[in-house]
Amino acid sequence: MTRQTTVRLPEDLAQEAEAVARVRGSSVNQLVVDSLRAEIRRVRADEDFTARARRLIERDQELLDRLAQ
Repeated sequence: MTRQTTVRLPEDLAQEAEAVARVRGSSVNQLVVDSLRAEIRRVRADEDFTARARRLIERDQELLDRLAQ
């Protein structure tokens, strides 16, 4: 399953993305998908990021628990 999303890029970045995709023989869409996957792998390996994410999730859960009472 896929989800369609609109992304607004500065003109210079869009042109560079098109050039990179063309050289790779792929689409800008595939370049964006590959880049997002690489970034998500990077942040998952970042212990500081994951610790901050856990704290944020715990705080959100506490707020939800209070609202549910």
